Amino acid sequence: MPTINDVAKAAGVSPSTVSYVLSGRRPISAETRARVQAAIAELGFHPHAGARALASSKTNVIALVAPLRVDVNVPVIMQFATAVVTAARSYNHDVLLLTKDEGTAGLERVAHSTMVDALILMDLERDDLRIPALRRLKQPSVLIGLPADHTGIACVDLDFGAAAREALSHLAGHGHRRIGLVGPSPAVYKRQTTYADRFLTGFLDASVDLGLRTVTHPCEPGAEGVRSCMADLDAELDGITALVVHNEEALRPLLDLLHATGRRIPEDISVVAVCPRDVATAMPVALTSIDIPAHDVGTLAVETAMRLLDGRSVEYTRLLAPSLVERDSCREISASHR
Repeated sequence: MPTINDVAKAAGVSPSTVSYVLSGRRPISAETRARVQAAIAELGFHPHAGARALASSKTNVIALVAPLRVDVNVPVIMQFATAVVTAARSYNHDVLLLTKDEGTAGLERVAHSTMVDALILMDLERDDLRIPALRRLKQPSVLIGLPADHTGIACVDLDFGAAAREALSHLAGHGHRRIGLVGPSPAVYKRQTTYADRFLTGFLDASVDLGLRTVTHPCEPGAEGVRSCMADLDAELDGITALVVHNEEALRPLLDLLHATGRRIPEDISVVAVCPRDVATAMPVALTSIDIPAHDVGTLAVETAMRLLDGRSVEYTRLLAPSLVERDSCREISASHR
């Protein structure tokens, strides 16, 4: 394996000059920098990460704390993780994946051992117990979510309250007045996960503002959970003509149930989904949907972390506006069917 001394000899400079080119801690002339970089490329030199971290007090690693439980949609979580990893690499950073199950102990372990430069957290709860621990750390943190008290911590996410209003406004514009919400699983509501709470609050507020008759129910994953949820919705509000589905895992079994019971989409019932675009277009009926912008949110989280590391100002709450795409699952209904 080539060493820093080999690079210095090939470039005709001292080992310390090579170190300064790698760390950027001192200005080096363009000509000298080019010679060093050419020598590095020719020799295939890779600086030792641990030594580089000791020299610069930086690890070039970001921690991503993600939920990996049975009640989360792992493919959607991985879309966020992929976006974070891709964006981090553009800043020459790697990503260390932690699971939320480690709680504050995991955060403090990686922070106090100086394993990471910054932390990005997903799956925030309204009164998240990790927030006080984050405030004690020297590394900056970025939350993908919006807990009740996030003072001093940057947050990025989709504006889920606005997403609920967008879904209802779209259906109301098509003449629908009796609408059901197929929500996340009961466990998600029980944890007071912020995206679910914000969507439900936005849904209920928009229902009142738009003069709609609506009913909401959580939905357990799987066919039986969907069957139970739909039975509850139909029992509580007769003549539902449209559904808003805020539960990616429920989508396919829901469409199967509607087909099996003779409720055609969109002729008999309209559907607006809140899910990633690829999920909406992969269904038997291409669903009108509000996109979960995992790529944009993950990229923005990394960009915010980099700005904090550089000491630059950031907007501490960034909620991305929802984007609804019309496809094949909604139709306008006549006044006589409202």
